Amino acid sequence: MKISAAILALAVSSANAFAPSASVSRTVTSLYGAGNTDPVDRTMNGIDDNLGYEAFDPTAGDSPAVARNNHGGVWVQQRARPRRNRKSAGVRAMVRENIVTPANFIYPLFIHDEDFNTEIPSMPGCQRHSSESMLKEIGEALDLGVKAFVLFPKVADEKKTNLACEAYNPDGIVHRSIRMIKEKYPDAIVCTDVALDPYSDQGHDGVVEDGVILNDVTINQLCKQAVSQARAGADIVAPSDMQDGRVKAIRDALDSEGFTNVSILSYTAKYASAYYGPFRDALDSHPGFGDKKTYQQDPANGREALIEAALDAQEGADMLMVKPGMPYLDIIRRLKDNSDLPIAAYHVSGEYAMLKAAVEKGWLDEKDVVLETLTCFKRAGADII
Repeated sequence: MKISAAILALAVSSANAFAPSASVSRTVTSLYGAGNTDPVDRTMNGIDDNLGYEAFDPTAGDSPAVARNNHGGVWVQQRARPRRNRKSAGVRAMVRENIVTPANFIYPLFIHDEDFNTEIPSMPGCQRHSSESMLKEIGEALDLGVKAFVLFPKVADEKKTNLACEAYNPDGIVHRSIRMIKEKYPDAIVCTDVALDPYSDQGHDGVVEDGVILNDVTINQLCKQAVSQARAGADIVAPSDMQDGRVKAIRDALDSEGFTNVSILSYTAKYASAYYGPFRDALDSHPGFGDKKTYQQDPANGREALIEAALDAQEGADMLMVKPGMPYLDIIRRLKDNSDLPIAAYHVSGEYAMLKAAVEKGWLDEKDVVLETLTCFKRAGADII
């Protein structure tokens, strides 16, 4: 499976973080790493005698920059030394503030109505999955500790319309996939995308009239989509459309049909970003005209995310998402500081593609950069990635 290497690396790294150190030696080498193991004269006397020029002596003069301790060794009179909490793997693990585990992940799966998989060129290592492959991928991910999955469909062009009625077809690709997953893996958490763009012949997240996305008409369709997904067995619905008032309407629609336990993960701060291109390749859902700047947020705005977060919480959202992730760590932190709801960070396709491209060029170590990136999301305040 395509994500297993990163997840296994993460799991191993997390496990090793709590493992006892292999050596308890108090030598400089064991505490501060390998390298030149020749003993160093801590007095530093005479080390510059043969340089052929006069070097500055930090220990000399009436106001020396460096003092000497009781043993004559050079000594910076610094009581607080943060490096003491970084001196070994065991100590670093003991004081580590943020730890990422596979349980923090939602695994996005691209699906299509074919009996074979298709590579996604702009997302190396990712595929559109057949039903059989989707189930196999989920089974492997569950074994590695990933519990949650979100489905993104590539819909045939002939099924796309402006009203996106295919979005709530109970026999559509997403609904059939939900039922398959819940039948085979009843404990898997199935999330669904609530938006019209995969089903729209306009390539937009809503119903279009004269080049305008109709907010309230779109929400009418989204309510149908969310209820139909809940009926199929979805555990979490995730509206990504950015229409005003959609969380309240979807919450009321779900509750009125008895789905009070179905959660809403709201795309609260979804920005009109240039990082979505590979994802739109995967779904064949590029906008048919213009862009999405009239409903997705302006990348220049930060305070606006707090307005959206307050509205979504008031309207009944259970979790709040920031999308994209890496360029918007400040927004993740703002939401974390201003909301008691769990915060999700969406590590989007463009971010993934950039890292994969650099790895393929040999410029970055994949395991190290993936683990650092995921940890940065947690440090910024994300509970879910």
